[in-house]
Amino acid sequence: MPPAHNERQRLEQERAELPVQIIDRQSELAITPAEHTARRERIAWQIRRLQKRLAEIEARLAAVSE
Repeated sequence: MPPAHNERQRLEQERAELPVQIIDRQSELAITPAEHTARRERIAWQIRRLQKRLAEIEARLAAVSE
């Protein structure tokens, strides 16, 4: 069953916001000193999680469009 119109709008809005969040985390990672290993690993994990969520949203929206 295709998502409701409101759900589609929510997914499209989230899809628009995620690249900004990814860029923010990448910037944060770039300025974090190498000796802060745990913090760098946490930020890298957050980036991967955001990228995975973006891919999930794009797949869901593509499935609805077909």
